Amino acid sequence: MPKSELIAALAPEISAIRRDFHRNPELLYDVQRTAGIVADKLKEWGVDEVITGIGRTGVVGVIKGKKQNSGKVIGLRADMDALPIHEETNLEHRSTVPGKMHACGHDGHTAMLLGAAKYLAETRDFDGTAIMIFQPAEEGGAGGKEMCKDGLMERFGVQEVYGLHNMPGLPVGKFAIRKGPMMAAADRFLIKIEGRGGHAAKPNETNDPLIASCHLVTALQTIVARNADPLESLVVSVTQIKAGDTFNVIPQHVEIKGTVRTLSPEMRDLAEKRFREIVAGFALSFNLLCDLAYDRGYPVTFNHAGQTDFVTSAAKNVFGAEAIETEIPPTMGSEDFSYMLEERPGAYIFMGNGDSAGLHHPAYEFDDKAIPVGVTYWASLVEIAMPQRAV
Repeated sequence: MPKSELIAALAPEISAIRRDFHRNPELLYDVQRTAGIVADKLKEWGVDEVITGIGRTGVVGVIKGKKQNSGKVIGLRADMDALPIHEETNLEHRSTVPGKMHACGHDGHTAMLLGAAKYLAETRDFDGTAIMIFQPAEEGGAGGKEMCKDGLMERFGVQEVYGLHNMPGLPVGKFAIRKGPMMAAADRFLIKIEGRGGHAAKPNETNDPLIASCHLVTALQTIVARNADPLESLVVSVTQIKAGDTFNVIPQHVEIKGTVRTLSPEMRDLAEKRFREIVAGFALSFNLLCDLAYDRGYPVTFNHAGQTDFVTSAAKNVFGAEAIETEIPPTMGSEDFSYMLEERPGAYIFMGNGDSAGLHHPAYEFDDKAIPVGVTYWASLVEIAMPQRAV
């Protein structure tokens, strides 16, 4: 049976698995149910090795091709965790867990990689080894980093690694990619400011940390406006200011939180340096106590040139030259697949999810019509990267 027919035949089963994941979302590393189903399915379908507990709750499946002459090993990665969002849809398979939802399509990512695993375990028309990586805690928990720290690449001999994410607004069946920085580094900050509170009618008897904080928020924007090269990408976003409890009291304490996004190591270093200098200067000028916690999070998701050319060629070969956009602008969102790309060469690609609500939106829904597209993409990468050759 041709590959397209085999994968089309798999689609209803994979869709049902995806919808089950959607009904039962799990957060961060607490993905025991999801990981358990993944491991059980891989074993049921005859995957050669199934290893659990990598990076706490990650699952790895090893599939060997009919031939092992090439010695090539490639990794394919999907994320399993959901988001702490209350779902606002009327879908039959909507979340059954209040306050948790697959609002980023990881249910679809996991299901598609499972579909590819089933297809590859049945056909094995490749020369080498495919490593199927099911990762926890992408949504802020750095599960990709934990899997790498747990020896993922070395233990399974991964030579190249590939990732995929659905993209609302891009038609189903279409792809988008770029060489170099694909997604931003994501750092976060927490500033704790202590002043001298008091009665709002007597501000002269206080050292108001709230009005000073407003000046600080404005000053931080000069990092973008006056320190960064205008041709570089940099975002400084203050997203929370917490202070006070009532209308007639100047507060004693203020907390400011936010994020900094960059696309290059140089800009990342500059942003942190100026951030620390501005906060320190602010503390002196307003005579306040300031404590800054500046934490570097996910690094830049950087697509390696050779591997980007490979997946572009593979997508054109399978879906047609018009199916892939190769110069998509980078996004300032972040992705912890970046840790895997720091360990091994590889590439990360966007796949169309059609006219859906945006990622992280309470009305988002993964489009099941994309499932055979994703399964075909994954299976084709393995077969094209590690072709069987006649002797």
